[in-house]
Amino acid sequence: QVQLVESGGGLVQAGGSLRLSCAASGSIFSINAMAWYRQAPGKQRELVAGITSGGSTNYSDSVKGRFTISRDNAKNTVYLQMNSLKPEDTAVYYCNADVRRRGNLLAYNYWGQGTQVTVSS
Repeated sequence: QVQLVESGGGLVQAGGSLRLSCAASGSIFSINAMAWYRQAPGKQRELVAGITSGGSTNYSDSVKGRFTISRDNAKNTVYLQMNSLKPEDTAVYYCNADVRRRGNLLAYNYWGQGTQVTVSS
């Protein structure tokens, strides 16, 4: 099995910063794309940022220039550095990864349990 465990969420004032981490563990052969999504109350889950195994990144327009996604392939970990936070960034943030398990030719998609980020005005 594969588990994704997020950490780093919390309460911060507007203009502040937080750094989220997501570590993948289990029977992992390789990890392809990794991403962060978020879901605010009453809204659909949306893509925040993604990163390929080679390090190419993409961001939603709402976070471009404020958030930075990165990964440490040796640690099977993806990070999200969030700066200049706004109240509208308040949401549960979820980690997502396409993981190829040992002994399996296919990659499967996995989700973390989510971590709450609350930005006060």
